[in-house]
Amino acid sequence: MNRIHYLFNNKQERVLSIYFTAGFPHLEDTIPVMEAIQAGGADIIEIGVPYSDPIADGPTIQDSNKIALENGMSMKKLFEQLRGFRAKINLPVVLMGYLNPIIQFGMEEFCQKCKEVGVDGLIVPDLPMQQYLDEYKSLFEEYGLVNTFLISPQTSEKRIRQIDENTDGFIYMVSSHSITGAKSGISEEQIAYFKRVQEMKLKNPRLIGFGISDSETFTTASKYSNGAIIGSAFIKKIKDSKNQSQDIQDYIQAVIN
Repeated sequence: MNRIHYLFNNKQERVLSIYFTAGFPHLEDTIPVMEAIQAGGADIIEIGVPYSDPIADGPTIQDSNKIALENGMSMKKLFEQLRGFRAKINLPVVLMGYLNPIIQFGMEEFCQKCKEVGVDGLIVPDLPMQQYLDEYKSLFEEYGLVNTFLISPQTSEKRIRQIDENTDGFIYMVSSHSITGAKSGISEEQIAYFKRVQEMKLKNPRLIGFGISDSETFTTASKYSNGAIIGSAFIKKIKDSKNQSQDIQDYIQAVIN
């Protein structure tokens, strides 16, 4: 069973996914950051594959992408770093990347490498659903990779139902129609959207992302979904950390407790 399926079969509430950019803040930080995320008590590790034009991401994650690329991070380097990580990490691991660099690497080779190292799923924000269904769904399934689609407050009910039908992992609920980035609090408008989707009784679990940064926003998001994803706030936390592992563990503990 895929680790993502196993997780949601065993835990339906307050699931915490932590996003970070591979090769940030330093090139060889990828595995140490993963180990600290696991030690801190998170449930899913989401690794961002650095790209020069991360369209869905705000300034914090854009900056981390730029730094990681300047550090020398590449798709090839990432797979080299991930070789053997399953000896230390038992959490589900998802790669988040954009379509262009994956296609340049070679979609089948990319999926093959994911399976080889032990990656469980993918988030490709700019992959159109029809293209996924026509060209890549069978490939993802062949290599045991769960694909995650994003929905936003602007996504129609018809489209959400279509996504739910063609997903077997979790749905990434973008909390607002904006780029990523920690914001202060969650608005009534966002809660109305969370409730609307909750009332649709979708078959897949939902994680809320964009603007989740602390215990309060995590708890609020978890009231209306199965949990949440933290990215920008985590990136800020590790950027200038002098004691990375401890700071990561303390941060995650503060969010979930």
